[in-house]
Amino acid sequence: MNLNREDLRGKKVLVFGSGISGMGAVKLLDQVGARILLYDGNENLEEEDIRRKLPEGCSAQILLGELPDDVIESLDLAVMSPGVPQDIPPVLRLKEKGVRIWGEVELAYQMGKGKVLAITGTNGKTTTTALLGEIMKAYSDSVFVVGNIGNAYTGAALDTQEDSYVVAEISSFQLETIESFAPKVSAILNITEDHLNRHHTMEEYIRVKELITANQTKEDFCILNYEDPVLRRFGDACPATTVFFSSERRLGRGIFLEGDRILLRTGEEELEIVKTDELYLLGKHNYENVMAAAAMAWCAGVPVEVIRRTAMEFRAVPHRIEFVEEIDGVAYYNDSKGTNPDAAIKGIQAMKRPTLLIGGGYDKESSYEEWIRAFDGKVRYLVLIGQTREKIEKAAHECGFYDTILAEDLEEAVKICAEKARKGDAVLLSPACASWGQFDNYEQRGDKFKEYVRNMKKKEN
Repeated sequence: MNLNREDLRGKKVLVFGSGISGMGAVKLLDQVGARILLYDGNENLEEEDIRRKLPEGCSAQILLGELPDDVIESLDLAVMSPGVPQDIPPVLRLKEKGVRIWGEVELAYQMGKGKVLAITGTNGKTTTTALLGEIMKAYSDSVFVVGNIGNAYTGAALDTQEDSYVVAEISSFQLETIESFAPKVSAILNITEDHLNRHHTMEEYIRVKELITANQTKEDFCILNYEDPVLRRFGDACPATTVFFSSERRLGRGIFLEGDRILLRTGEEELEIVKTDELYLLGKHNYENVMAAAAMAWCAGVPVEVIRRTAMEFRAVPHRIEFVEEIDGVAYYNDSKGTNPDAAIKGIQAMKRPTLLIGGGYDKESSYEEWIRAFDGKVRYLVLIGQTREKIEKAAHECGFYDTILAEDLEEAVKICAEKARKGDAVLLSPACASWGQFDNYEQRGDKFKEYVRNMKKKEN
């Protein structure tokens, strides 16, 4: 059952988590007149520090540490931040007491209006979301690009209208806590091993990703990657009308890459979307992102001319195989968004030069052998940092790659690469790991990499 903006007035709502997502939920709930209890299990946080982040005039209660039973029993609703695992004791107690649990995305969806175009997948989400956002902005005056791309959905929900389009990048963490979330068009770009520290098994990770379609009907659309065997199988079970894209073969219906052309077959006709040499985006993985965004826009009613023009003008998002500088004939690339092995494989495949590769970071219980085997003779040195550096070095040696160097931090890794690089080489930050432990997020890691590289450029000058 969907609620409207008046239904939460006066209701007691627990917001679980005091980070960016939690504050976004608090702001929305404050605007609709809910009674808010902001909870964080970290008892070492300072209440005053949290209160300073609240919206001006917000009277939310703040609770740290233990979550008492009498508080749980007084709640009408709990809103979860994506970073809160669903199997920790306080969440399990909320479920046992029958408290209705939403995630930030569900709250925003329930309070928002308009058509939702939602993208998930292990890799390519941000580029596809950014491109689709630009296409929709070229088509409509009311477009909101939200979600994991950096703009909280809760921050935009109350500004949406019936004619709005919401383009949302949705993570598996956010999909765990949906209830009625139903995009008009969804996309699952690919599914490869990631976040097993949270979901524990690939079967559960796949199940959660496929939840993006749970409330769709055949009047809605789901865009799927035909070359992903999991998604090809899911096409038969998907509750929405399925549209496939493929970078490997012609499709009787769908969108596909043929030579240097991206083509759309609607059944009745074949339309050229764009030629790959007309794009600023490089690499087959990016052509797949273009196909997914184009298919979503087409299903939302956008004319091919608008899709083509926007795709031709679109440039790569920051932190995804982003050229930084060339110093002494060595090109430096920032692929900090390569936060798992499959994404990092795309990074190394895009390199056209001998490469010194910086990898390592937080351990999400991934395996790294497939990434290392994808080096394909391109990698001269693998310089490793972070929690996973010894684990990756061991995997590299077992795969027969011995040119590994352990560095204390990213700054040292950049210096090592600069010393060992030769004219005509590339230095690529593509960690195959999350940034946590050393950095707040992949953006901060990428920004630091660019800072270290540009500091070397200044010294040269």
